[in-house]
Amino acid sequence: MTSTRYDGDTWDVASSVGATATMAAAARAIATRADRRLIDDPFAEPLVRAVGVDLLTQVAAGEVPPDDLVEQIFIDVAKIRTKFYDEFFVDATNAGIRQAVILASGLDSRAYRLPWPTGTVVYELDQPRVVEFKTRTLAELGAAPTADRRVAAVDLRDDWPTALRTAGFDPARPTAWSAEGLLGYLPPDAQDRLLDVITELSSPGSRLATESRPNPRPGDEDKTKARLNRISERWRAQNFDPDMARLRYYGERNEAAPYLTGLGWALTEITVRDLLAANDLPPLTDDDIRMGDLLYVTGTLDKE
Repeated sequence: MTSTRYDGDTWDVASSVGATATMAAAARAIATRADRRLIDDPFAEPLVRAVGVDLLTQVAAGEVPPDDLVEQIFIDVAKIRTKFYDEFFVDATNAGIRQAVILASGLDSRAYRLPWPTGTVVYELDQPRVVEFKTRTLAELGAAPTADRRVAAVDLRDDWPTALRTAGFDPARPTAWSAEGLLGYLPPDAQDRLLDVITELSSPGSRLATESRPNPRPGDEDKTKARLNRISERWRAQNFDPDMARLRYYGERNEAAPYLTGLGWALTEITVRDLLAANDLPPLTDDDIRMGDLLYVTGTLDKE
């Protein structure tokens, strides 16, 4: 189903990086059934069902117990990650921001389920086949956006700022940006360019939420690849092959948090470990891939 990443590769919601978005939606569906105090995503399961991968549909719907296919820690991370970004956008709009941009939006349904104030414009950017699928599927389900939703169907490695402006984006207005679960799927130089461009397009008072992964210590990446391969083998045994280890870019890169600080963003940071504790979820017990050290960051831009 998948292959090693290369410049210009594309995908839909059932292949390559797109399949990870569908797997994330399946995790949100499981998490929603388990704990609505933290996450309530009513569109996750029907979106997964519409993708048409039988195994993912059965897992998302609770017809097949997740067991070892989806480790509990990944369900718990789906809870805290969804809650983190939900609260980020709610806080931003409560502060008066009325323009939001969701980068690599995948099967994210925030434009349809968050209580956006009147007049809020939400821009979603992703591959053309991904945004077309989601738009069509949610329309067929009878869902209506709760904001003025506008789509920029573009690869983030291409000229996405022009596509965003064409959709109506106004860089003179403060913006709430999210780059959720995205940076590891970009080469190091593309990550820097993305953060540079976000900053260039942001007026003072804009906000940003993303993750910042610590650079690997010797042996870390081998452990990460081994863990991802073990997960993929479990899925492969059920005739679904996400081949997760091949979808990421590895090697040294600028860690996002200090890089953003250097661009003028005032950041607040919290680790996955602390987010689990803050939400009364079990602690990490086997963390050979340093998941607990991943930082969730929010920032406010204060530039002249």
